[in-house]
Amino acid sequence: MTTPHNYLALDLGAESGRAIVGSLAGDKLSLNEVHRFCNGPVRLPDGMHWDVLRLWSEIKSGIASAVKCGAKLEGIGLDTWGVDFALLDKNKALLSNPFHYRDARTDGMLEEAFKRLPRAEIFASTGIQFMQINTLYQLLAMSLQKSPLLDMAKTFVTVPDLFNYFLSGEITNEFTHTTTTQCLDPRTRDWARPMLDALNIPTRFFGPVTNPGTQIGTLLPDIAEETGAGGVRIVAPACHDTGSAVVAVPARNQDFAWISSGTWSIMGVEAAQPSLNQKALEYNFTNEGGVFGTWRLSKNIMGLWLVQECKRTWARQGEDLSYDEITRLASEAKPFLAVVDPDHHSFLHAGDMPERIRKYCADTNQPVPQTKGEVVRVALESIALRYRWTLEKLEELTAKRFAPIHIIGGGTKNRLLNQFAADATNRVVVTGPVEATAIGNVLMQAIALGHLGSLADARAVVRASFEVEEYHPAHSSDWDEAYAKLLTLLDSNIL
Repeated sequence: MTTPHNYLALDLGAESGRAIVGSLAGDKLSLNEVHRFCNGPVRLPDGMHWDVLRLWSEIKSGIASAVKCGAKLEGIGLDTWGVDFALLDKNKALLSNPFHYRDARTDGMLEEAFKRLPRAEIFASTGIQFMQINTLYQLLAMSLQKSPLLDMAKTFVTVPDLFNYFLSGEITNEFTHTTTTQCLDPRTRDWARPMLDALNIPTRFFGPVTNPGTQIGTLLPDIAEETGAGGVRIVAPACHDTGSAVVAVPARNQDFAWISSGTWSIMGVEAAQPSLNQKALEYNFTNEGGVFGTWRLSKNIMGLWLVQECKRTWARQGEDLSYDEITRLASEAKPFLAVVDPDHHSFLHAGDMPERIRKYCADTNQPVPQTKGEVVRVALESIALRYRWTLEKLEELTAKRFAPIHIIGGGTKNRLLNQFAADATNRVVVTGPVEATAIGNVLMQAIALGHLGSLADARAVVRASFEVEEYHPAHSSDWDEAYAKLLTLLDSNIL
């Protein structure tokens, strides 16, 4: 019997974190979640932050829980959401709790950036889509506010690089995560220093970039003793959670599209080169780093955030519905009542999402959804229509046809949205695995430690180990009519 190799994936999302032990025996991978914890913003007088010290405590608890479960760990890898960062002083001490990307300090920063550099020049320097949450605009806000932290900072680290430093004592700037910052030049794979200089953003604290799948050190002795894990090796997988998730796409062909479905829906394709042309700029697509020399040509879409905020709003109002109940109400509601642009700026921040959806419909002279089911159905249909728009633009940019569409991540549990995705795009949709990010994290550790040979080997393991579900399109003219409405809303920019 093959002795399994055990790895710990520390997977931190914007709402929760997990510690998952992956055991690889031959071509089969099994997962065991040993620790789960909540995550979310902490409001302070100066804005919205992440509580990284509590998260660090949870990370150590996750390692200890893996040891208590009897796993002899060979590797530990960590991934997180994108764009957020920390600054360290000359002694490599944390200067401040990192800000949360939804903090309002970046309001208006896109316009401020364009006063200093044309939009096209920023895109040519970075290849990243324009979103006010990006690191670039967080740093610009700090520069304009003359934050003393910028003067004190000696080292910049993204959030996963901060935790990797806490784990190993080594400073890294992992490639897949640094590309989310909109501060990296995709042609040189180094920081876009001329652009940063033009925006008056310091560049002295940016360090060398580390490739995904790199062994960066071993667990520090005090952490090893505290958790009982010993001197286990620390691996930088793809430290951006989407980068790890795409590793776990169980694709059999090259020309597939993928959607990482969760709070955000990130839709894209795997490309050999970044796309930096005028059309990619016009469509606001992004070129984020992948593994083994690939790029993720993709676009962020406001995904199940719309439904999550509806759920939170109704809970505050005294009706704490489950996601299953909310989805059931949506399935029973009237179809194609109205269409919203899920990426409209009014949906970005936390708040009364049902009222915002109703206001958008009223402001665009559409029927206004009244019931909870109608509100959520409008949101889900609109997300699926955004998938169609994104797929069409991906095919235009690459001159390829992509099929099937692989949907991975926690959002695969929303079977209604999965079917809507197939119907709206008129493509077969393959869903699973749910824990794609943790799986990709584990498989990159296995490759880094020499237990798997390639990305193709890793995806073969996924196919052998996890079940998927197929959704076949039931396309109708109603979807075409709804899509025409979305195009009109996008073209008119009336809001």
